[in-house]
Amino acid sequence: MGEQPVRVLVCGDVEGRFNALFNRVQTIQKKTGQFDLLLCVGEFFGTTPESKVEWQQYKTGAKKAPVHTYVLGAASPDTEKSFENADGCELAENVTYLGRRGVFTGVSGLQIAYVSGQEARQEPAAAHCFTWKDLSALTTPLTCSSKFSGVDILLTSQWPRGVWHFGNPPEVNTKTCGSSSVANLADQLKPRYHFAALEGVHYERLPYRNHLVLQENAQHVSRFIALATVNNPAKKKYLYAFNIVPMKTMDPTELVKQPQDVTENPYRRKDKADAQKTWTSGAAEEEEPTTQFFFDLSSKRGGGRKRPDGARQGGDPHHQSKQPRRHPQPTGPCWFCLASPQVEKHLVISIGSNCYLAVAKGGLTSQHVLILPIGHYQSVVELSGPVLEEMDKYKAALNKFYRSKGQRCVLFERNYRSQHLQLQVVPVPLDRCSTEDIKEAFMVQAQEQHMELMEIPQHTHLKQIVPPGTPYFYVELDSGEKLFYRIQKHFPLQFGREVLASEAVLNIPTRADWKECKQSREEEEECCKLLRDDFQPFDFTWDD
Repeated sequence: MGEQPVRVLVCGDVEGRFNALFNRVQTIQKKTGQFDLLLCVGEFFGTTPESKVEWQQYKTGAKKAPVHTYVLGAASPDTEKSFENADGCELAENVTYLGRRGVFTGVSGLQIAYVSGQEARQEPAAAHCFTWKDLSALTTPLTCSSKFSGVDILLTSQWPRGVWHFGNPPEVNTKTCGSSSVANLADQLKPRYHFAALEGVHYERLPYRNHLVLQENAQHVSRFIALATVNNPAKKKYLYAFNIVPMKTMDPTELVKQPQDVTENPYRRKDKADAQKTWTSGAAEEEEPTTQFFFDLSSKRGGGRKRPDGARQGGDPHHQSKQPRRHPQPTGPCWFCLASPQVEKHLVISIGSNCYLAVAKGGLTSQHVLILPIGHYQSVVELSGPVLEEMDKYKAALNKFYRSKGQRCVLFERNYRSQHLQLQVVPVPLDRCSTEDIKEAFMVQAQEQHMELMEIPQHTHLKQIVPPGTPYFYVELDSGEKLFYRIQKHFPLQFGREVLASEAVLNIPTRADWKECKQSREEEEECCKLLRDDFQPFDFTWDD
C-alpha cells in the first residue's frame, strides 16, 4: 500500500483579499474534503484600508483561516511593515510567515524550500529583497549531501528567468520578467513543483527534465506554476490544488517516471555552436570510393557522373589516386550495399557520392523511400562525417520535395535485427495530421508496448549519446524533434510502420507489414521511374 499523499493548495498574490481567499478555500473543502496546507506566494498583504480592516479580524481571532496557511514575505517596500520578524513567525491563528528564506519540512516528510521577495539590486538589501547570501545559505546545507536529489516544493515570489525556454510561452514580457538567481536556485534544488507569482498571470509550464537523456540517471521532473492575483477581474486561475507523496517516501521508479509532454531543462541551455560541433569530428576521414557500383541511372548523364576525385561512376574502379580507408564489410550477402549482387537496382532513384535513395520495397505509400549509405554501415551512429553530411542533404531535398506535394516527412531507423542502415522516409499529407499528432501517435503506441520513447535535443546527434553496436529505434519529425528508444530485449520489428499506418496517422492499417504490400517487378519499376522523374528537380546529385 502506498504512502498517504499530502493535499496541498497554493495561491498567487493575495494582496489583502483575505475573505475572498479563505471563503473560496472553505467552499472547495466542503466539496472535496479538508486540505493539509495552503501556501501563498507573491504579496500576501495589501495596502488598502479595506485590507487592513479585513486582516484585523483574523489577527484578533474574530475570523480564522480554514486551513494551515504559510505565506512568503514582502515583495515591495509598501508591505514590509506588515512583517515584524524577518525570520518568520505566526501572524494569526493558522497563518504562519515562513521567513526570508529557508526549508520547511512537514510531519509527512514533505520538504518545502522558499525565498521571499525580489532579487536585490544593491547592498545593503532592502527588507523586501533577497541576496546571493540568502540563496547560498539555503542551498549549501541541502546540496552538499551526496544523497540530495531535490526538494518537493519550491516557493518564490519572483519567477525564474527563462523558465519558458523549450516550453510553452507565457503571457508576460520575457525581456523583463523573472530573476536569473531564482532560475539558478531552481536548477540547483530540482523542485518537483515550483510556484511563483507577482506577474498577475496564470502559467503552467510543461514539465521539464532534471537529467541529461542517456548521459545521467533518470531523475524526477519539475513543474513550474505561476498563479494570478486572488479575485482578479479577468478570472485568471489563482488557486491550484494537488496531491503529493513526499519524495522521501516514494518508490524511486515511480518518482522518476517521465510524462509524455516532458521537455528539456530550461536553465541548461548550451551555446548552439557547442551543441552542433561535436558529432562531425570524423568529417576528415576518407571514405571508401563509391566507384564500387557499375550502373548509371540515366543515359542523360553521359555514361556516368564525374566524381570529386576525378573518377567516373560506371568507369574503371582501379583508377584511383590513393588507397581508400576501408570500413567494415558485410559478413554475408547484403541486400543494400550498392556493390552487392543482391541489391535490387531497379528500385534506386538517386545516387550521391556516399549515399543513395531507393523506393521502399512494399512501401507504406508509393512515395515511401529509403536513404541508404553506399558502403556497408549498420547504423547512423557508425557513419563518418561525409556520409552524414550527404545523408542530411538527402533529408533536406526530400523535405522540400514532399512539401511541394503538400506533405510532411517522418524519418525513422530501427537498428535492431538489421544488417545495413535503412533510414525510412514516409510522407504524411499536411491536412491529414499535425506533427504533434504524429509525435503523440508514436508516444502512445510506445507506451502501449511498455516502451519509453524519449525526446532528445534537436541539435544533439545520436553519435553523442549512443555507443556503436547499441540497438535502438529512432524517429525524426519535420519539426526537427527527435524521439529515441534504446532497445533492451524484444522489439516489434514493424513498430515504425505500424504507428504511421495507424488510424491516428495515415489510417492504412492493412499496410503495416511490408510483406503484405509487395508489388510485381514491373509495378516496382514503374513506381520508381515516376518517383525518380518527380524528384529530379530536387535532386542535388544532378547539380554540376
